[in-house]
Amino acid sequence: MDILTLLPSSFGYVIFTYLYSWVMLAYLAVKVGGARKKYNVKYPTMYSDKEQVFNCIQRAHQNTLEVYPQWLVFQTIAALVYPLSASVLGAIWVTSRFSYAWGYYTGDPAKRMNGVYGYIGFFGVILLSIYVALQLLGVV
Repeated sequence: MDILTLLPSSFGYVIFTYLYSWVMLAYLAVKVGGARKKYNVKYPTMYSDKEQVFNCIQRAHQNTLEVYPQWLVFQTIAALVYPLSASVLGAIWVTSRFSYAWGYYTGDPAKRMNGVYGYIGFFGVILLSIYVALQLLGVV
């Protein structure tokens, strides 16, 4: 069976959201690589005892990687039934990770909260996933 006949036609937006997330992860990784050179933090050292700004740059990337698998799961579940809503929510979450990182890059960890609006996207796809599960169970 052709996958294109199984997926909603607007699932293409979801794929672009995944691609956008890949760009975001690549950007954060490149920033860590550049910070390693700038602050002379050699592999495999994860954090610096001397350079707080490096640690902030590293944490922005690491924290995003820590939540990314959960986001992917819920994004996918929500998108199978509600592709447009999931795409909008996903784009909000991905964009917020840039804001989060740019705030963190200042060296003031409190400024990472510039990306707090991402919870709209993150919890949005979780709620949509719960709704999909309830629909499958015939509860709603």
